[in-house]
Amino acid sequence: MKNLIVKSLDDDKATDIEVINLTGQSALADYIVVASGTSSRQIIRMAEKLRERLEARGHKHMRTEGMGQANWVVCDAGDVIVHLFRPEVREFYNIEKMWSVPPQGVSASTTKSGGLNRV
Repeated sequence: MKNLIVKSLDDDKATDIEVINLTGQSALADYIVVASGTSSRQIIRMAEKLRERLEARGHKHMRTEGMGQANWVVCDAGDVIVHLFRPEVREFYNIEKMWSVPPQGVSASTTKSGGLNRV
């Protein structure tokens, strides 16, 4: 599912797509995908297309929040949570930094392959 989401965002011209592996960090999800759009309109469209593409593959339970203003839209696809931001909002919240901290007892060198990945 993660690969389908990244491809969908890439196809829709999302910028700065980053994948954060949450294995061993949270029971919330397996991955967080963070991406930027150039406008609220583009962000809404990316979220809509993502829902369509996931539904076409049998994933019918994606929930979204933030579609009203679309400065920051969260798409919960179960194992993958997607955050779509306008660039200035993304910079302000900087959630990549928060989620990229290695779990306690794990050195940063051991998380390089499983932590933050820029696509």
